[in-house]
Amino acid sequence: MTDDSTARTPQVVFACVRNGGRSVIARLLTEHYAAGRVVALSAGTQPGEHVHREVAHVLEQLGLDTSREHPKLLTMEMVAASDLAITLGCGEECPYVPGVTYRDWPVDDPGGRDDATVRRIVADLDGRVRDLLHELAPDLDLPPSVVAAGA
Repeated sequence: MTDDSTARTPQVVFACVRNGGRSVIARLLTEHYAAGRVVALSAGTQPGEHVHREVAHVLEQLGLDTSREHPKLLTMEMVAASDLAITLGCGEECPYVPGVTYRDWPVDDPGGRDDATVRRIVADLDGRVRDLLHELAPDLDLPPSVVAAGA
């Protein structure tokens, strides 16, 4: 019998500029699907005042609660504590920490966009997050996509 208590839960930090759209969407989708098997953080290099209203509106229509989401500053410590840093438009402003794997997801900024465009961006991130979870937790049985259910 193996002792699973020593297995470390992977942590991912999603970073964008304002931490009001893309990174929040990715974090909420990851937390929703991962069921505690992956920890997701989100932060921004220049955090705004709040989550974009149009993003919160679409996510809540899909059953994802944004009420506890508040933009946070991306720190070196946050990145260093993560196994993977996924950048979503913060470019060279994101802090680099040796030993952390970085990936860039070129995803449009949903700020100020109409519902249809925000839904398209959420669908793009939904597919990327689901692929990432298959990689990080291959035996995780993912629930149905919230995007498919909310269509």
